[in-house]
Amino acid sequence: MVGYDPGAQGAAFTPEEAALAGSAAGMVTRALVSPFDVLKIRFQLQIERVSFKRPEGKYWGIFQASRCIHSEEGLSAFWKGHIPAQLLSICFGAVQFASFEFLTEVVHKTTTYDSQTSGVHFVCGGLSACSATVVCQPLDTLRTRFAAQGEPKVYRNLRHAVSTMCRSEGVLTFYRGLFPTLLAVFPYAGLQFFSYNIFKKLLAPPAEAGKFGGTLRSLICGSGAGIISKTITYPFDLFKKRLQVGGFEAARVHFGQVRSYRGLQDCVLQIAKEEGLRGFFKGLSPSLVKAALSTGFTFFWYEFFLDVIRNFRERRGTTYLNRDVEKR
Repeated sequence: MVGYDPGAQGAAFTPEEAALAGSAAGMVTRALVSPFDVLKIRFQLQIERVSFKRPEGKYWGIFQASRCIHSEEGLSAFWKGHIPAQLLSICFGAVQFASFEFLTEVVHKTTTYDSQTSGVHFVCGGLSACSATVVCQPLDTLRTRFAAQGEPKVYRNLRHAVSTMCRSEGVLTFYRGLFPTLLAVFPYAGLQFFSYNIFKKLLAPPAEAGKFGGTLRSLICGSGAGIISKTITYPFDLFKKRLQVGGFEAARVHFGQVRSYRGLQDCVLQIAKEEGLRGFFKGLSPSLVKAALSTGFTFFWYEFFLDVIRNFRERRGTTYLNRDVEKR
């Protein structure tokens, strides 16, 4: 069960164990969902006006965009920015889940609240994601820049990107879009943990389902939680992406129109004026697919790796017990 559970069998997981399981879950999940992330970012950065007819932008559908990217940039384009994205996933997963386990344990030991209630999971999930966001924001900015650039590339590799951005834009450029990110990530992650907790209680498997039924339930519940949380908080993710590519306009020219924003308020007003209300939800379709897969696989792999840690701990305990018996 995700979160500190005093009634669970065996000792609670340490923050270090939660960080290990979280980083492993993030790494595996990122490799699987990277193509959808690239598609989402390309849609989010299009400036062309949205209408009920086919949009004028370069990309106007998931399959059309996939064919276009594949034909122009090759199959590897769907994993553009994969190295900073993997670093982001590993770092974010480690900090988020370690913080979450720590916070739920603090709630259990210092308050009268049950650490397994959905409300506690909402607050602790939101706070843990905020802490992970502050730590990992530079990697998110790098990931967005790599996924946004077409051919020819502006940044040859991660080292070149970091040095170029520091030299031409300053260190603070790595924290572009941090404010809308924090505004979005608290309710987004909070809703993920909140919804996941509720779905797992509603879809409690029968006793004969075994371990496979439990892990499959984690995948289904995580997917549902991802769709709900992403739909509600999506505009903030779009604002963040638009702000993160500020100063990067030269690499975006051949994708269509480009815009510069003075801040979050200016970004919101320009999008509303030029692209309409639907402009706030550009790229929602691939984003929902990605959110369902990403959140589902994250919780699935997180609980899978916690089971691995638990089994290793039990085998090690059995080994030590047998040694003590032999000595006696």
